Amino acid sequence: MAETLIPLEEREEERRPSRVEPPRRSGGWVGKLALVLAVVALAVACLALYRTLPPGEDDPQEPGERAESPTISYRDRELPVLEGVAVNSYVSDGFSVNDRGWLTYEQDGKQAAIGIDVSAYQGEIDWQQVADSGVEFEKIRLGYRGYSQGVIMPDKNFEQNLRGALDAGLEVGVYFFSQAVSVWEAEEEAQYVLDAIQGYDVTYPVAFDWEFIGDTARTDGMEPEAITRCAGAFCDMIREAGYHPVVYFNQDLGYLSYQLDRLTDYTFWLAEYNARPSFFYHFDLWQYTHTGTVPGIGNLGSIENRGVELALNWRDQIGDWGYTIGGNLTTIKNKVLSLVQEGYSIIAGDKQQSYT
Repeated sequence: MAETLIPLEEREEERRPSRVEPPRRSGGWVGKLALVLAVVALAVACLALYRTLPPGEDDPQEPGERAESPTISYRDRELPVLEGVAVNSYVSDGFSVNDRGWLTYEQDGKQAAIGIDVSAYQGEIDWQQVADSGVEFEKIRLGYRGYSQGVIMPDKNFEQNLRGALDAGLEVGVYFFSQAVSVWEAEEEAQYVLDAIQGYDVTYPVAFDWEFIGDTARTDGMEPEAITRCAGAFCDMIREAGYHPVVYFNQDLGYLSYQLDRLTDYTFWLAEYNARPSFFYHFDLWQYTHTGTVPGIGNLGSIENRGVELALNWRDQIGDWGYTIGGNLTTIKNKVLSLVQEGYSIIAGDKQQSYT
């Protein structure tokens, strides 16, 4: 990966908040493909796939090599192939399912690491059981920005999950669910992340997870240029602090929103729920399912949320310095209504058992 920072022209000139930089990280993340078993409480609709990796491809393109086809077919569009962006070179025959029913990948004698992605929605987690099951790393939600008022909030189980995963000997990375609408807000989020992980042994990547919510969100209608600038600003701060930044996206965001040719200094984390990844461009982390099961994590079904959440946020600027003061009051309680959603099955190896 290049050492120079990606130039994002005409970046907003708001001053970054001051921070204390942790020492440079070492160990853990080595840039190999990592398979992320996403264990979530609520179902996520799978994307329709229009391009597949040819099975048994003997001569995959090397990263950075330009594809023969000048366009990519996605949904009802023909998209130009971006120059300078590495392409997907994973070999289809390298993917297989292990005895736990988890997808694995091996190529040239190297095997992908298997990890999980959790947040407060998973409730209490027995991290030793998770580690003993064969999971190697953990992606933990650190916090999020609200999509209506834009207030930054912590994931209520973050510190508990972080300490539990580290105590169990797992490699740990974190992600922040962003709703930034400006470079200043993206940098505010990065600083929030850096403050939260200071003093912890976070050796796997720190991810920027920006997603569209809908027409009720303050981010509705944001253009690719603005989204890309936010991702670059967040990742710049994370890397300057000695961590490994990652940009998370699904196929829609990757093809239609992010300007990936302006983010090539950063690792990509793809969310595509399929037996084989069809995304055209290269990625190092792949979140391949939202219905995975892992020992030690029992909350995979429907959740009922009741209560109220009140948030106050004051944002101002004095000269070149911007600051935010926020507070929140919440009475929300979560209740698990079912282990899995109706009509879904939990599958592990050659055994199938359904719960409704």
